[in-house]
Amino acid sequence: MQKHNDSNKPLFTGFSAPDRARIDQALAIVAQIPDDPHYYRPKGVDVAGILMSFNIDLKTILAAILSDPRLTNLNPRPNITEQFGDTVGALVKDVNWLNTLTVYTPEMARQPNQAETLRRMLLSMTQDVRAVLIKLAYRVQRLRNLSRESYEVRHFISRETLDIYAPLANRLGIHQLKWELEDMAFRYLEPQIYRRIATSLASKRVHRETCINSFIAQLQKSLADAGIYADIYGRPKHIYSIWKKMQRKQLDIEELYDLLAVRVIVDNLSNCYTVLGLVHSHWQTIPKEFDDYITNPKENGYQSLHTVILDTNGNRIEVQIRTREMHNFAELGVAAHWSYKEGGGHDAAIEKSIASLRKLLEEKDNDEALVENFRNDLFGDRVYVLTPAGKLIDLVKGATPLDFAYAIHSEIGHRCRGAKVNGRIVPLTYTLKSGEQVEILTAKEGGPNPNWIDHNLGYLKSSRAISRVKSWFKSQQQAQNIATGKAILDKKYQQLGLKMANLEELARHFKQPDTDKLLEAIGRSDINPRQLAAFFKIPELEAPPAKARQQKSPAKSAVSVAGIDNVQTTFAQCCQPVHGDDIIGYISHNKGITVHRKNCENIEHLSPEKRSQLIEVSWSSQKSSHAVPIVIHAFSAQNLLNDVSQVLAQAKIHISNALLNTHPDFSADLNLTIQIENTDQLSQVLTKINQLPNIVDVKRKT
Repeated sequence: MQKHNDSNKPLFTGFSAPDRARIDQALAIVAQIPDDPHYYRPKGVDVAGILMSFNIDLKTILAAILSDPRLTNLNPRPNITEQFGDTVGALVKDVNWLNTLTVYTPEMARQPNQAETLRRMLLSMTQDVRAVLIKLAYRVQRLRNLSRESYEVRHFISRETLDIYAPLANRLGIHQLKWELEDMAFRYLEPQIYRRIATSLASKRVHRETCINSFIAQLQKSLADAGIYADIYGRPKHIYSIWKKMQRKQLDIEELYDLLAVRVIVDNLSNCYTVLGLVHSHWQTIPKEFDDYITNPKENGYQSLHTVILDTNGNRIEVQIRTREMHNFAELGVAAHWSYKEGGGHDAAIEKSIASLRKLLEEKDNDEALVENFRNDLFGDRVYVLTPAGKLIDLVKGATPLDFAYAIHSEIGHRCRGAKVNGRIVPLTYTLKSGEQVEILTAKEGGPNPNWIDHNLGYLKSSRAISRVKSWFKSQQQAQNIATGKAILDKKYQQLGLKMANLEELARHFKQPDTDKLLEAIGRSDINPRQLAAFFKIPELEAPPAKARQQKSPAKSAVSVAGIDNVQTTFAQCCQPVHGDDIIGYISHNKGITVHRKNCENIEHLSPEKRSQLIEVSWSSQKSSHAVPIVIHAFSAQNLLNDVSQVLAQAKIHISNALLNTHPDFSADLNLTIQIENTDQLSQVLTKINQLPNIVDVKRKT
């Protein structure tokens, strides 16, 4: 074991003695893994070695070592959290999750929005974004050993790298990893093109170095004569980025002028333009290739001067001039650079979050606050879930299975009657969490429930889904009104021989744009029988005769069972359904049929044997009163009971029970049981109570 640790000593330099002791402790755990010459997947120690060049903190190094996949085979498995603390334990857990994630499919390459959603899901579900950095290093190590694997595996890993992980590295500003990920993946995907570009670069390497070194020497002399200090160096070009530019500009590699590129870093802004003037005065320039991104920054904040000159031998050399602050902004991982490269827009929230990431990698203390800032700023309002087929759906935070159904398709939403999350039936009001798989259970026909658009009941969070439900009801109401209006005219004015021409005349008279709007207005009673009678100059039409009264039937129940209204039923006390709730009946052995809400936990957790005792029930037209418990949270207990009682009295709502609990901070919880006829009335009451001063929240108890 000691020999194993000694072999890694040159790798982990620059740490203090206590930190080095912690690293040795981690290496000792890894040393327990039996040697296997056939194991060529990434190892934690190798991954930690890759990360050493990024000057990252001790916890990240420890997590990289201890997230070695082979540790899961140790018996007993080491308790990472107990030995190294919560942060390292959480990091290892996240990296292990990322290393086993299998969401990506090749089809995502043809759906850029799916790839972007997956990238965001990876970041949002990772408790500490440093885990993503470790995962990127694992992917680099995987690519370095990919030649040992089958063609299919090489192609899949490389495609996933270009679609998901290289953009993530770019997004986090870790360009050294990004370039290596891109070049190695491209090498396996397009080996012939990669070889051709690499060969071309190699054959001209001496020429390139000679041109760049000569230009740098001349420029350094000119700057020294002007008393300007600057860092000047050749800017490397990577094979994948060269190929992308060849594709974008439809040029061969010999025609790409910016294979010769130099970057000049100066101390202040005025020196940027001084250097530019010197470059333009000593070398011939190509005017169309000059860009001033300092005076006119990119939308994402990227700043630099770009110009192209011709050296004495006619070689084109691109020169970038910027201050050190601009250089750090472009190179050290803030959002501007990745947004510019990916063609995205300016996003202040992401810029702030990436700045937090950089601090997180550089700071040694207070990392918990920075981790939380990063997650809250960037992903506080989104949730990412999967369909059974593996498609990713991006939803607003707090979304429910019903929101998911409408995100798939409006018809799926309209016909949604239930949902499974990770294979388990859940209420339609269940709050979805990132990474969950959602399956929607639909009816063959039917429409949404009016309760779905009641914000107090919590069925829908997405404004888009709420709009779809409202549109459905509006269209249904329109169709119903048109049918009603047509029935009125057919029945009442049949003796007049009305035809379409008459309807159009009638529409013009009542200033309706078309006959459908006319019929809708009649069906809605906006145009009443008196107005119609006046138009046709006939006696006012009487209301249709009431149907002959039926013989007195047995007393009706508030609930119908199999279409029968006089079946004896009782309401379950566990969920206390109210007229308007989705309900179901349970045939008990000693209480007859008990009516529950469909999302009642007792119903959802019934055993398969007892589910056979469920029976479909529905609300009848019979009015009834229901005891409904509600809970009110308030900032202050002062006048709370009195104010709420007045609201309920004005609404003619009876209170059957009340309990007020106050707290040391003067806040209060008021638990009431009120008598309600239906969910519409309940929603109106909750809304009115919520408008009272000092109210934090009011909701129905579930």
